[in-house]
Amino acid sequence: MPKITAIQTIRTRAAGTWVIVKVLTDQPGLYGIGSASDHYRAKTVITTIETIAPLLIGRDAGHIEDIWQSIYTCGYWRNDSILNTVQAGIDMALWDIKGKEAGMPVYQLLGGPTRSAVMAYAHAAGDDLQALEDDVRRYMEEGYQVIRCQLGPYGGGGFIDAEQARLPKNHWGHSRVFDDEAYLENIPKMFAYLREKLGFGPKLTHDVHEHLQPTNAVTLAKLLEPYRLFFLEDLLPPEQIHWYRLVRQQCTTPQAMGELFINPHEWMPLITERLIDFVRVRVSKGGGITNCRKIATLCEWFGVRTAWQEGGDNDPVNQMAAVHLDLASSSFGIQEENHFRPEEYAAFPGHAVLEGGYLYANEQPGLGIDVDEDQARALLDPELAARSFYMAEDRRADGSIVRP
Repeated sequence: MPKITAIQTIRTRAAGTWVIVKVLTDQPGLYGIGSASDHYRAKTVITTIETIAPLLIGRDAGHIEDIWQSIYTCGYWRNDSILNTVQAGIDMALWDIKGKEAGMPVYQLLGGPTRSAVMAYAHAAGDDLQALEDDVRRYMEEGYQVIRCQLGPYGGGGFIDAEQARLPKNHWGHSRVFDDEAYLENIPKMFAYLREKLGFGPKLTHDVHEHLQPTNAVTLAKLLEPYRLFFLEDLLPPEQIHWYRLVRQQCTTPQAMGELFINPHEWMPLITERLIDFVRVRVSKGGGITNCRKIATLCEWFGVRTAWQEGGDNDPVNQMAAVHLDLASSSFGIQEENHFRPEEYAAFPGHAVLEGGYLYANEQPGLGIDVDEDQARALLDPELAARSFYMAEDRRADGSIVRP
């Protein structure tokens, strides 16, 4: 059995926000790669990997579950976003190695395919209803059956101008003001318009991005019930998940939740009490393939489906890990799509192929994806990568922050 000899990191993308883990073994040419990307704390992730690596050197690369448990408890405190990301990157790389050893794709090791391809949903947006309709139609023509609909940026439909907001005289100068009532007014109108123009053929979703106060979140879910959404995404922040019980009592609008989840105590009650319909943990934030396949199995027994989160900040390796889980899981629901620049695809040969609303894996052993280190490093812009990045802040009229 191959033994781990080194764990390396490759920092890539222009802003340096992608961190690729490479686990080397004592067998010539046998290595695995995984995703440990974090848009806001890439340097912290790299430092953590360097801290944990000595714990794993010399261990059998095939002891994936044991290594996962070892990393999970190695810092005593656990279930934080950085440790989960490090854990996931190493875990994906070990599955990649295991598949290469077996000469099989990872989804075959997970029990074999349960579907021929992975259905993905598209992201349509527009600054007004006509522009949004045009974007939805564009994706429909490309073959997408499920399309997310947003008015402009996250919170779009809920932003009002300063005069309408009646800011306090000592306001802090924030340029965008989010108003719950405006959102409750405009988002149902958006779906009424889309259903009138498009009918009920296309399956539509919407991402609230946790912008609403809990009572208003419940109200929105009720107001959207007539428009038969495929799901309503991230209606509430992780701190307020108990409100999903009230949502379930009030309406049948399907709920997708979990983009910010990092702790089993967040997703377990929602799944086991059947309070959500789709779980949306990012594979790299959920602890990798080892842990996310357990989440998928839990979902299966409670009638909940998976919709692993991607997002524009994610990388092709995490996407491929999600695709392998999707192919092998009977609780699969939908996969969030992600597009990359041509030069980014070129740095990751064997990446998943997105075509006609479906993601396709390949038959190569392991994850089926590799990293061209020279091309990956060439993507990096040192000046841009030296900057710090922070989540954008939306604020209400009084200056208080809207939690994403």
